[in-house]
This record gives sequence, C-alpha cells and structure tokens, in this order.
Amino acid sequence: MAKAENYSILTDEELVERYRNSHETVYIGELYQRYTHLVFGVCMKYFKDEATAEDASMQIFEKLIAELKKHHITAFKPWLHTVVKNHCMMLFRKDSTEEKRKNLLKKETGTVVENPEENHLQEAEEKEFILQHLKEGIDELKEEQRVCIELFYLKESSYAEITVITGFSLNEVKSYIQNGKRNLKNYITAKNERSQKG
Repeated sequence: MAKAENYSILTDEELVERYRNSHETVYIGELYQRYTHLVFGVCMKYFKDEATAEDASMQIFEKLIAELKKHHITAFKPWLHTVVKNHCMMLFRKDSTEEKRKNLLKKETGTVVENPEENHLQEAEEKEFILQHLKEGIDELKEEQRVCIELFYLKESSYAEITVITGFSLNEVKSYIQNGKRNLKNYITAKNERSQKG
C-alpha cells in the first residue's frame, strides 16, 4: 500500500507505471491534480459551458481509471490531450446527432415550418407549440409505436438495438416507427388546426 510518499516528485510516466502495477487510485489522484485545469480548458473550448465542461472532465478522469490499466503510455501529457479531444468530439457528435434526430422527427412529422421570412417571435411560439404537442403526441401513440419512436429519435438507438431492447422483429420496429410518425403528423396537424380556429 502506497503511504506517506511525496508523489509530486514522480514523473507522469512513473505515476502511470505505478498505477498499472498496483491499481491504486492515489496515483490517478496525483495526475488529476496536475492536469485538471488542462482537461477542463480543452473541454471548455468544445462546449463553451462550465457545467458541461466539468461533467466531461470528471468523465475523462473516470475513464483513465480503466484506460491506464490497458495501455502502455510512454508520454502521458500528449496521450491525455488526445483522450480529452476524442472524448469531447464523441460527446459533441452525440449531442449533434441527437439534435439532428429530433429535428428529423419534427421534419418527418410535418412539424417544422421552414419560412425564412417569419419573424422571430412567431417562430419561437411555433417551436414551443410543436415541442409541447410533439411530446403529447408521442404519449398518445400505441405503446409499441411510442417505445420505438422514443428509442430511435430521442435515445439514438439503431434499428438493431431496438430489436434487442424490445424483442420486436426488425420489420415490426420499422413498421412501428413508420406508423408512429404518420400518427404523430396527424396529431400535430389536428392540434394546429384546432388552435388556429380557436
């Protein structure tokens, strides 16, 4: 057990090697102290938001606990920088994909109004109306359709993943998503017409 030792005199690579041999997280703790600002700084460049950057930084150091056991690292700092960039890119792509899927759902259900001449207030009101009623519409779907729509568009699951999660066949999953989209479109259209009449 490592005790009463001045870890600050050890090089990064010595800390990594000791961690690989002992699996004692005290060595990761020392690396965290040294590089937390660097990691946070890189995360901030990507996310421009302190809370998100802090969450990403913690995830990265949690990841190190597993990664450093598997890899033989000769230069820790550049390796860490690569890990941080890759992690941020992964989160960034995930967020971007999720946003694209949500937008795709809105487009495919006819709930996106693409008119550049609309003023911002009207646009904001329409977006709020669509988001509110899209959620209501999803809740109104048959259970199978609701589950498949939520998994595909909101949780980013693939068709194959949905078949595993739900036990539905591939054709059933595709059918539920297709029918769910059609029902959502009908629901939103009806709501929109009623609101305009009212």
